[in-house]
Amino acid sequence: MALELFELLGIDDRRFSPYCWRTRMALAHKGLEPETIPCRFTDKDKFAFSGSKTVPVIRDGETVVSDSWAIACHLEDTYPDRPSLFGGAVGKAEARFIGQWTDTTLHIALIRLVVKDIYDHLDPADHLYFRDSREKRLGATLEEVHALRDERRPAFVHALAPLRAVLREQPFICGDEPAYGDYTVFGAFQWARCISDYRLVEEDNIVFDWRRRMLDLFDGLGRSVLGYPE
Repeated sequence: MALELFELLGIDDRRFSPYCWRTRMALAHKGLEPETIPCRFTDKDKFAFSGSKTVPVIRDGETVVSDSWAIACHLEDTYPDRPSLFGGAVGKAEARFIGQWTDTTLHIALIRLVVKDIYDHLDPADHLYFRDSREKRLGATLEEVHALRDERRPAFVHALAPLRAVLREQPFICGDEPAYGDYTVFGAFQWARCISDYRLVEEDNIVFDWRRRMLDLFDGLGRSVLGYPE
């Protein structure tokens, strides 16, 4: 059975999920080419067999794995002869920390900048679900959140301070070469790039150069999908 990746889909075949991008990059790092099965938010029946309500989900032969972190661990354990995602136990623990920082700091700041753009790039079948769930989560309408994004952008840029500090010393978060920690943070930026033309960082920001390097990886995998210019 072919390796399958179930991932989130917007209009015009936009693949925008930050968690699915973690998995996409991890698969490419391992030299694995999955068959991708695009799913809208409301297409949960497509991957109901997994027991998960969200993507990414992979089906690797007879094995089904959901959740981007669990998928990364599965790939590392199942394909030990291919390039390592973590570089050992210490690197795995550090990647878990980077994931927590990305989820609880970076995503929280970023969603308030692009949430209305996500809505505008969804299939109409997903609009009601997305609006209801995100407005409850954010405590405001999408339009109200959108109206304040210029005021909130400095908080996002400030949240990147640890990333800027690391990238002044090395080309990737994980050192001289990219690894899963890089893919985790890159997923956030790819999330925005696929559905928004809002400029997150300026070209003189060292994070901009890192993102460009990430987009070039694996024969330009990040550039191979529809998105907005850098």
